[in-house]
Amino acid sequence: MMSIREEFEKREKKFMSPFGCLSAESRGREKEEKHCPVRTAFQLDRDRIVYSNGFRRLKHKTQVFLSPLGDDYRTRLTHTLEVAQMARAIARALFLNEDLAEAIALGHDLGHTPFGHSGETALKEIYSADFSHNEQSLRVVELLENNGKGLNLTYEVRDGILKHSKGFGKIISEDPAEMASSYEGRIVRIADIMAYLNHDLEDAIRSLVVRASQVPPACIKILGQSHSERATVMIRDLISTSEVHDGELRLQMTEDVYAAMNELRQFLYENVYRSAKVHKDFEKAKKILSELYSYFLENDQILEQKLTELNLDRCYNRNHSKERTVCDVIASMTDRYALNLYKKIFFPSPLV
Repeated sequence: MMSIREEFEKREKKFMSPFGCLSAESRGREKEEKHCPVRTAFQLDRDRIVYSNGFRRLKHKTQVFLSPLGDDYRTRLTHTLEVAQMARAIARALFLNEDLAEAIALGHDLGHTPFGHSGETALKEIYSADFSHNEQSLRVVELLENNGKGLNLTYEVRDGILKHSKGFGKIISEDPAEMASSYEGRIVRIADIMAYLNHDLEDAIRSLVVRASQVPPACIKILGQSHSERATVMIRDLISTSEVHDGELRLQMTEDVYAAMNELRQFLYENVYRSAKVHKDFEKAKKILSELYSYFLENDQILEQKLTELNLDRCYNRNHSKERTVCDVIASMTDRYALNLYKKIFFPSPLV
């Protein structure tokens, strides 16, 4: 008798585009394991990510603004959920594997540092210029989760997590070295940019870092004025413009929408991410993480304590340098954890 998983895999073959990644044809996991009788390989990956420590921590990690007081500002978790929704909608419309796209999207920022890209830049300076949140996300699912055993995700999900970001690279990459092996992974990269272009602008206007009147007129004319309008235009444009060419699915957008997205992206970099207000918070974040980093290098007992608190203590039965260990501890922290720890260590305690 056919299992529920096998029934679903059979259904995938009937409706999915030839460019979609069939669950039954995954390249598999690093450690072979029995198939789940109910869930496909990518559905199982999605569930493992959602139940991970790293995923729960995203709710207290900054997207752009350091420790925002307003409840409506995005966090790294809400960003992740918006990316997953966009990626799944696009994958569905193109008859690709929705579960794979969702799993990659949900896991793409698991390794993000506290304080958003400010924290990532800080670790580049204090730990290694090669540090990147996408590689750290891969490290989380391969090593740091599940008491050092990792989540044992499929190749396609791990590959998509690693290839989801390339800094200020092209929105739709043309470099094979930067492109995920699956179309679902390539969609997540685009959905990630679509999501932050929309919500970072909305949060920047809400925080008065920029005014709505400052947004380039061409962006408003082509993409729309509201978050929902912009998201709709971007998603529909990608879906309707992508086409099969020379036996390959070419993910593409119309020239005017693509240009407007690039202009909006440049506007955010110049007026939000590099604004005086955000830069001031970046300097604070850098100071906090730098001093915590140095403190852990000099205090083995405290480092061991934090490894235990962050469920990382069983991950280091291997030959990791102390610097690598401290980097993992710092990257695993939430904003509030780092702030409270900094206060506890470096602020004087009142006399009783």
